[in-house]
Amino acid sequence: MAEKTYDKKLHIQTTGVREWGKREKAYNRYEPTPYAALEKLFTKYKLSQVDHVVDYGSGRGRVAFFIHHHFNIPVTGVEANDRTLDEAMKNKQSYRRKRQHLKAPISFEFALAEQYEIDDLATCFYFFNPFSVQIFKQVIRNIHQSVKRNERTVELILYYPLPEFKEYLKMHTDFEMIQRIPTPGDHGKYGKFVIYRLQQATYEQSV
Repeated sequence: MAEKTYDKKLHIQTTGVREWGKREKAYNRYEPTPYAALEKLFTKYKLSQVDHVVDYGSGRGRVAFFIHHHFNIPVTGVEANDRTLDEAMKNKQSYRRKRQHLKAPISFEFALAEQYEIDDLATCFYFFNPFSVQIFKQVIRNIHQSVKRNERTVELILYYPLPEFKEYLKMHTDFEMIQRIPTPGDHGKYGKFVIYRLQQATYEQSV
């Protein structure tokens, strides 16, 4: 389904790209995950009713709305660009008008990813190359601290995973790669989803 057609189905507007500008090098531009890629992901990877997803660098909210629409579970988008966040909030208003029957909360937080306070019930964290590996490392440390406060199994979804992200997870964390999901079309060698899991039992053994 074409991008604008799917947007229309969800009563949102998420197409287009937004650059941060030359002064901001730690955060990457806004670019939504293609709908075809999301459809492929969620035919192979399932969320349950106990999951709570956090989307880092959520932009105008495409991933958050897609997940909420299909799974009716709590979703939180974390966005550091105030203009883009305003657009996500407008999308939420139009999306919610047509989906009042979906009771799970959907929210967007204005925050730098590394400073965002993680809800200790969050179980799944989505990344589409939103920022530098240095910020990613701090976010992963924050997730570890959340798991320490409330022991549970958590998972990461990395779309377009760069080598330095995968190397950090492999060499410096207890996250284990559990699944690779190729995306439709030609998106180069990084055009795939990689899923990582931190098992509660594994974490307990490492602390």
